Amino acid sequence: MLMINNDVVAQVLTMRECIEVQEAAFAGLLEGKAILRPRIDTYVPCDRDDAYYRFGTVEGASGGYYAVRLKSDIVHWPAGPAGSKSEGKYCVQPGTFCGLIFLYSSGNGEPLAIMNDGHLQHMRVGAAAGIGTRLLAREDASTVGMIGSGGMARTFLEAYAVVRNIEKVKVYSRNPDNCKRYADEMAKLLDIEVTPVGSAREAARGVDILSTCTDSLQPTIEPEWLEPGMHVVNLAPYEISAAVAARFDVKVKQGSETLALPESETFRRDIGGGRGVFVIGTEEQQRCLPRATKNLKLDQWPVYNDVRCGKAPGRTRSDQITHYRTMGNWGVQFSSVGGLVYLKAKAAGLGRELPTEWFLQDIRN
Repeated sequence: MLMINNDVVAQVLTMRECIEVQEAAFAGLLEGKAILRPRIDTYVPCDRDDAYYRFGTVEGASGGYYAVRLKSDIVHWPAGPAGSKSEGKYCVQPGTFCGLIFLYSSGNGEPLAIMNDGHLQHMRVGAAAGIGTRLLAREDASTVGMIGSGGMARTFLEAYAVVRNIEKVKVYSRNPDNCKRYADEMAKLLDIEVTPVGSAREAARGVDILSTCTDSLQPTIEPEWLEPGMHVVNLAPYEISAAVAARFDVKVKQGSETLALPESETFRRDIGGGRGVFVIGTEEQQRCLPRATKNLKLDQWPVYNDVRCGKAPGRTRSDQITHYRTMGNWGVQFSSVGGLVYLKAKAAGLGRELPTEWFLQDIRN
């Protein structure tokens, strides 16, 4: 049994491999060799009046591994400039987080590893953006407009550089210092031109790939910013409005995001990004919870595998505006990437060995 922390994950996992193992896992879903359970979030009132406790899980099996990813967060929604809101989260105290991946062998049930999910999470979501870009962006796409300059914006751009020959990037962030730091770091990492700009509008103008990587609860791009031939990728469910989605000629979601359960007093689809969540609390307590973006009609969108197997068209013309929603298929993302990290850490002698017998018992459960 291995305990694998973020430093070990960063040592052994490359973006190219992260993309490749996820593509293989997605193919496994088509072939009946992989399976997943969509994300489930549960919201419970916490000690803060303006926040909620959120426990989230996903799970899936692929390539001989079964993974369960769980998160324990206090989530809140601070107001920003001009009344805008974003999602903040922490565990115990601001600046610390709790996300874990439990990895098992689906061959004999053995618990194999417990992993911190931070770096792997950034890499697997960035890789998802790369997978969608490989599927839908023009082959000659070489310029990127990046809105946001956090950790996900880094792995998104790293993934774009794997699947397309990226030459120039414009980046906008509400924090100018972060924006400049991002530009300097990514230019050095990828050996490309990365330029900070003064507005989201300028970041979007004239680019082949428009990427929004924020924690905003409001749309981050406008319909009139979209240009023929552009490919659009988002991180958070609130970044794309119904008006923007209406401009897409081709829109594809990665996979199913929620269980097909009927709404009830405790299962709601109007909060939590539209995925469906279990929630308790008084009407007053629930008032702080953000509502889902309306009229996206996600149930009508084809999924990645629909395009791969020919059930739905991808890009068919160079002037089409395409969009990839990087949500869904989470369970097999964690099983595939987690399995790869485990194999590479084991081979390199990295991670902390824990006695497997600590996790076994002789009382039938």
